[in-house]
Amino acid sequence: MCGIVAYLGNKEACPILVEGLKRLEYRGYDSSGVAFVNDAAVDVVKTKGRISVLEEKLKDKSLTSSLGIAHTRWATHGVPNTTNAHPHVDHTGKIAIVHNGIIENFSTLKKWLTKKGCTFTSDTDSEVAANLISLFYNEQTEEKDNALRFEKAMRLALNKVVGTYGIVAICTDVPDTLIAARKGSPMVLGVGDGEYVLASDAAAIVQHTTQAVYLGDNEMVIITPGGYKTLTIDNVPFEAKIEQIEYSLDEIELAGHEHYMSKEIFEQPETLKAALSGRLNITDGQIHLGGIKDLSRELVRARRVNITACGTAWHAGLVAEYLFEEFAQLPTEVDYASEFRYRNPIIEEGTIQIVISQSGETIDTLAALREAKDRGALSLGIVNSVGSTIARETDAGVYLHVGPEIGVASTKAFTGQLAVLSMIALYIARRRHMSQQRFSQYVEALNEIPDKIGEILKQSEAIKEIAKKYCDRENWLFLGRGYQFPVALEGALKLKEISYIHAEGLPAAEMKHGPIALITEEMPVVFLAPKGTQYDKALGNAEEVKARGGIILAVATEGDDRMKEIADHVISIPDTLEELQPLLTVIPLQLLAYHAAVLRGHDVDKPRNLAKSVTVE
Repeated sequence: MCGIVAYLGNKEACPILVEGLKRLEYRGYDSSGVAFVNDAAVDVVKTKGRISVLEEKLKDKSLTSSLGIAHTRWATHGVPNTTNAHPHVDHTGKIAIVHNGIIENFSTLKKWLTKKGCTFTSDTDSEVAANLISLFYNEQTEEKDNALRFEKAMRLALNKVVGTYGIVAICTDVPDTLIAARKGSPMVLGVGDGEYVLASDAAAIVQHTTQAVYLGDNEMVIITPGGYKTLTIDNVPFEAKIEQIEYSLDEIELAGHEHYMSKEIFEQPETLKAALSGRLNITDGQIHLGGIKDLSRELVRARRVNITACGTAWHAGLVAEYLFEEFAQLPTEVDYASEFRYRNPIIEEGTIQIVISQSGETIDTLAALREAKDRGALSLGIVNSVGSTIARETDAGVYLHVGPEIGVASTKAFTGQLAVLSMIALYIARRRHMSQQRFSQYVEALNEIPDKIGEILKQSEAIKEIAKKYCDRENWLFLGRGYQFPVALEGALKLKEISYIHAEGLPAAEMKHGPIALITEEMPVVFLAPKGTQYDKALGNAEEVKARGGIILAVATEGDDRMKEIADHVISIPDTLEELQPLLTVIPLQLLAYHAAVLRGHDVDKPRNLAKSVTVE
């Protein structure tokens, strides 16, 4: 949540910062701003609204500095307005900061700082950080080296902070220095040729360099024209590892699509092939997962699986519950990561803790991971972002390899998660009890999924016509049984988060236990009813809705004439093995939500009140 960009180099900073903010706008877009050191003063320009508003405001400014910081905000403390926008400057005007995260003890610190003579202009917790650094900076009267004063002030301030932060600071007395640190909120340093770009996401860096340093919790970096040094906030130096950013600038461009969400929906045949590439061996009927091969013995001996995730990733975890119990015969429980550590979870000997997060930085999922590890679980991470915190802190894991996902509403990451979780479940099952013959059937079926998704995508215009007919309806139901129940939840979430239509996902049989009272001739009911073990039951549930006048939109297997007799509209999917059907049935729901949102005039890539990566509780 929120995007940070900072630059120090041999070019004018302002255009680089604005371009970086545009690439991070999916992380927050309530307000934005930039700050530079000019003529021994901090020059700040900030505004409420999208980056385009800031860009317009900057047109009349003469900003030639080669060092600057910038921020695009998703509001936590304080309403979205210009005053609360970042950067924030301390009351002396010497120090400016941009900050992601939440300072949990900001109220206590603010009272203490006020007694010390500090004044505040905003309602944010972040302004406390600026004044805290300033206080420690100004108290070091015996230190004549301003650079050392600034560094020490930053360390002292961060040791007073309770909460999370990704933070970058500048000081008028040290106009050629950037200091950044992180705890619970990502911070990446791009190392270029005579220039450095700091950002909360590599998307703002890759245009300038593919060499990156990923800061860990309680780590900071001091950057000057002569280079950079890394140390902990407790003043322990360490040698930072430079890693290669795994994707190119082309992968984060729109490539002719109107929206990133559209691009990411339509590239799923290719991203799924990438996720499966090198892992499925069709010839030998094998699955190779290098990220977990060293733990094969522990996985085979496991007694149970716990899965924690949030949002769309949680829905993927629900599908995985069916997969692990069906394939691997392992008792499996799925938790909302945000609830997991606030109860007393049972972690027995032989527990595998699987955490799922596209960004690898989701704060609730990270907290759940740490709780499970503290209790002795073997942890596996399913993440997309290489070098992310979850990827570093889990015992092992499998990357999605679906490329960067920019759209706030997750699409290709969800299918990537389903594919990886399917492979892990099969990988364990083959080593426990599954026959080679049955295993090979699933390997072959998985390999066919990308092409089958391509066939479904050809129905986009037909799905658009369905959306056009019903997108003005404000209440929808999504129903499914078995493997399709989590897909119903995901379909409802997609419709809610980008079209702002109220939608509810349910197991189809639960409709009779209350929600059937909602059904009228005005309500669209989406049935996920591909051929499978519960197909006849799903048909019966559809008949119940039809008898009460509901509008039935069905996702069904190609050639299903029985569903065509019941439903008002049928979207067909190719046949596949029942356990893999969620990889196909979710595609029409992504398209339905996308088209409904566009038809209603919404910005699908920047939905109201949402941000891509949730790094605050």
